[in-house]
Amino acid sequence: MEDKLRKIKCIAFDIDGVMTDGPLLALPDGDFLRMFDAKDGFAVRMAVMHGYIVACITGASSESVIKRLKASGVDPSNIYMHSRNKIDDFNRLCEHHNLSPDEVMYFGDDLPDAETMQVCGLSIAPADACEEAKAAADYVSPYGGGKGCIRHGIELVMKTQGTWFLDTDVY
Repeated sequence: MEDKLRKIKCIAFDIDGVMTDGPLLALPDGDFLRMFDAKDGFAVRMAVMHGYIVACITGASSESVIKRLKASGVDPSNIYMHSRNKIDDFNRLCEHHNLSPDEVMYFGDDLPDAETMQVCGLSIAPADACEEAKAAADYVSPYGGGKGCIRHGIELVMKTQGTWFLDTDVY
């Protein structure tokens, strides 16, 4: 796995069940409330600060998710909302940044993520992912979705590459 970790230039993930633990509270305007783990968000920010491309490929369609990702430093052009074919959006992400699939780490937790998890460089499933996502994963995190899975995976990459440190000039 260390060889795969050394190649990673881009970190991509789903939202519901990965960046959050899954429950949705429906609002009258059609949006949903989600809870995000602050430590996952900090790890995303660390990755962005150290020059990694960070992206989201999600079936969700939510202004609040966009705002959360932007607050963590994710470039809006790397946010793929309302994705109905995640492998197509994954390929668009790779094309846009001139990446080969083996340079991308992808976090997924359910059936729509499985195909992308099979073609990316390193795939991670949260501990509470469905069996199909776990079977497609190179690594199953000991942490659940919205409970530190994202941070754990980002730390693995950044520590392996020697970039897990706080640069106070950028922070």
